[in-house]
Amino acid sequence: MDLTVVFLFLSLFVSSSPLGIIKLSSCNEAQSQTNNVKCIHTEREALLSFKKGLTDPSGRLSCWVGEDCCQWRGIECNNQSGHVTKLDLRCPFELESLTPYTNPYLSGKISSSLIHLKYLNYLDLSLNDFEDIQIPQFFGMLENLVYLNLSYSYFYGEIPPHLGNLSSLMHLDLHGNYGVYAENLDWLSNLSSLKYLDLGELGLKDVGADWLQAINMLPSLLELRLSYCDLESLPPSLPFVNFTSLLVLDLSENQFHSSIPQWLFNLENLTTLDLSGNFFLQGQFPSFFQNRCKLKTLDLSWNNFDGNIDGFLDDLSASLNNCLESLDLSYNQLVGKIPDSLGKLGSLRYLNLENNSFWGSIPFSIGNLSSLEELNLCGNEMNGTIPESLGQLSELVHLYLLDNSWVGFITEAQLMNLTRLEEFVLTTDKNQSLVFKVTYDWVPPFRLQGLDLENCLIGPKFPAWLQVQNKLTDVTLKNIGISDTIPEEWFSKISSQLTYLDLSNNQITGNLPHQLVFPNVDFIDLSYNLFKGPIPLWFTTARQIYLRRNLFSGHIPSNIGDLMPKLETLDLSENYLDGKIPFSIQKMKDLYVLNLGRNQLSGELSYNWNESKELVVVDIGHNNLSGKIPSSMGCLSYLSTLVLSNNNLHGEIPSSLQNCSFVSIDLGGNNLSGNLPLWIGPILQILDLAHNNLFGGIPDCLDNLTTLVYGNNNFFHFYNSSYIEKAIIMTKGRELEYSNTLQFVTSIDLSRNKLTGGIPNEIASLGRLGTLNLSMNHLTGNIPKNIGNMRWLETLDLSRNSFSGPIPESMSFLTFLAHLNLSFNNLTGRIPNGNQLQTLNDASIYKGNPLLCGSTLLTKCLGDETSNGPTFIGGSVEDRQDGDDTERLWFYISIGLGFIVGFWGICGTLLVKKSWRHWYFRFCDDIKDRITLTIALKVVHLKKKFGLEKN
Repeated sequence: MDLTVVFLFLSLFVSSSPLGIIKLSSCNEAQSQTNNVKCIHTEREALLSFKKGLTDPSGRLSCWVGEDCCQWRGIECNNQSGHVTKLDLRCPFELESLTPYTNPYLSGKISSSLIHLKYLNYLDLSLNDFEDIQIPQFFGMLENLVYLNLSYSYFYGEIPPHLGNLSSLMHLDLHGNYGVYAENLDWLSNLSSLKYLDLGELGLKDVGADWLQAINMLPSLLELRLSYCDLESLPPSLPFVNFTSLLVLDLSENQFHSSIPQWLFNLENLTTLDLSGNFFLQGQFPSFFQNRCKLKTLDLSWNNFDGNIDGFLDDLSASLNNCLESLDLSYNQLVGKIPDSLGKLGSLRYLNLENNSFWGSIPFSIGNLSSLEELNLCGNEMNGTIPESLGQLSELVHLYLLDNSWVGFITEAQLMNLTRLEEFVLTTDKNQSLVFKVTYDWVPPFRLQGLDLENCLIGPKFPAWLQVQNKLTDVTLKNIGISDTIPEEWFSKISSQLTYLDLSNNQITGNLPHQLVFPNVDFIDLSYNLFKGPIPLWFTTARQIYLRRNLFSGHIPSNIGDLMPKLETLDLSENYLDGKIPFSIQKMKDLYVLNLGRNQLSGELSYNWNESKELVVVDIGHNNLSGKIPSSMGCLSYLSTLVLSNNNLHGEIPSSLQNCSFVSIDLGGNNLSGNLPLWIGPILQILDLAHNNLFGGIPDCLDNLTTLVYGNNNFFHFYNSSYIEKAIIMTKGRELEYSNTLQFVTSIDLSRNKLTGGIPNEIASLGRLGTLNLSMNHLTGNIPKNIGNMRWLETLDLSRNSFSGPIPESMSFLTFLAHLNLSFNNLTGRIPNGNQLQTLNDASIYKGNPLLCGSTLLTKCLGDETSNGPTFIGGSVEDRQDGDDTERLWFYISIGLGFIVGFWGICGTLLVKKSWRHWYFRFCDDIKDRITLTIALKVVHLKKKFGLEKN
């Protein structure tokens, strides 16, 4: 039985209105459309009691007055008996009597008085808000119910098993009640008349594998929907399959850990099968689709199927060539070329192969799919051509060829018969490897509503086929080689309906026409062109504006905040704008990205940032701003990125900034003074305070920077789609500019300040820090011994300070270290060996440390034998073979004592006793030769001992 026939039968059986969202008429209209039967008094009282328990803010039940309840809105009665048979209070999305801010949802309690409606066969309370109450158990007493719809009504708690008493029920819909759950589905087995069952988005995680046994007891079931139910068990087989009449099966978005089960083979009447979003379904596609000649819709997207699809498409084309209308295999791991057998699915209207790894060209047989309305090949590795046969798809409405590596040409042949085409999306990863080779004045047969062309070559002129597209609402022409001026007539035609405009990354020139009006535009990106003149003010409804890197000049309009009150992103960076920053910008209460960097703006920053509380990014770096950083910026609690670098700001860094949520702070290249802030937050990844006049010591609370300790990039730049921060970071020995990859950079740069004191040991806890630059300060003390714990460190610059002591041995553990500069300090001893330090053999790293020695330097350490002769002084004293510090110390002490004793003990006595003087001189004459020889030998010995002997 066809599904359409089934629903027609249901609607006639229960005398229902359409099951979709309806537009309710007024009370008077509802009364005029009912018959003249009178309702039963007890049932009228039951309805009034039910109404009394409800909250009705929009007055939907205000017409429940009078004696005859059969004329009330949402009520139907039997024509002969007058008994209430239908209660339909589904909330419509449209109510003529409602203002835009009226709450149309019924809520409150559901009175048990409804059990007096003994002949009720239709109950619909869907799309209301019952505020987390449980589905009433007494619903199970409404034994004549045929239709029950409680979907999207915010019920809560366990499904009452009493619903299993409704033996006449044919339609049960509980979809979208997120707080409703079941521990088993045994109660379902009694609903032998059930034809439609939807438990989507209910919590069924605890039902185990028995859920299928309960479903299998429903022989009349035609449609089963169990999407988003957290089901984990998909039994591979059943002893017998009882629900073989099933037409629609939706098990999407669950958590199955298996392949496609065998019992699906027995469902020969299926017209729709949706197994999408079960990421654990894996392996190659099965061949059970043979002989399924009734299947019209097959969705296996968002799974882990792999391999090629040659055999799979062969099976489909053999049995489903005349009936399959929709095929979705997107977001799997499929590979290989798309086979020619695709062209045998002659009834196909929808084909989605997005986000796999298909390669090659589109098969020529695509032209055989004469009924195709939508083709999606986005996000693959297609590196071939687009065949001319594509132009035979005269029914095609949506064509998505985004994010591949297309090559070759697009000519009139691929486009000439696409008379119904409304959306055309074509981008290639290879820069302009796909060329539009159509005659300049060619006029296509289609009139597009959406156009997205990126990285293709279409220019240098705006071709005529573009200029005749006067129905466009969404336009992206990005990096397509246009170096023309904008055709004003075409631009004027589409301006009134445009909602999205992206002309970025071209060489479009000239002034923008200022007389245009864009009343509906939401997104504008004209970045990376050659537009000049003043900032345009067309975009009064826009939420995102990007005019980055053009030739715009002049002042930012002072009333920009009044003209664009809805703006969320404003990017005017890298232009030639001058003057002051308008105060009216602060009237943009929804603004979260403000990028005015790299212009010629001057004046002081506004001192009132209190109203801009949604700001996440403020980038005004590389301008000519003066004055102080206003303390009111501390009111921006969501502020994540602050760039004020390379201006003329002075004064201290306000302590109020501790209220912000900084991920990146760049205040470098100013004249800021005062101590380093102690309040820097835990999620900071980039801190640049270089080229200022900061003084004092480095705080010892660096271990509070938990992102740099443990690492966490998951939340970095959640606004990344709307802001690409640029930062010039001194790393790897040179200044590098980061933009798209900045989210992976971790850096602290405090260079060129007046910092004093030592490096706190806590700095070694920053295991995820990539760049540390403390150069050109007045820092002293030793390099921390545990610096080797900074395992991700790539750049370390401690040059031009006054560090002393040895280089820690642990520095050799820095296996990612690519640049090291310790020059011009007072470091001593041997340079550590091993690991990454072995590759850093540039002697300039250690220049200006005369007491360092090692294999990199000319100054060798004692014990380091070379082919050029004896070793030189300068090595570490511990490594010397013939002495140590104690030996040298006692040697000099003995010389001093010897001098004192010899002079005053002997020479002093000789001055007193004459006879001793004569004896002494004779003694001297006697041993002078011996003393001369002894001294000569001692000198030679000392020279050898201390390495002073020359070659």
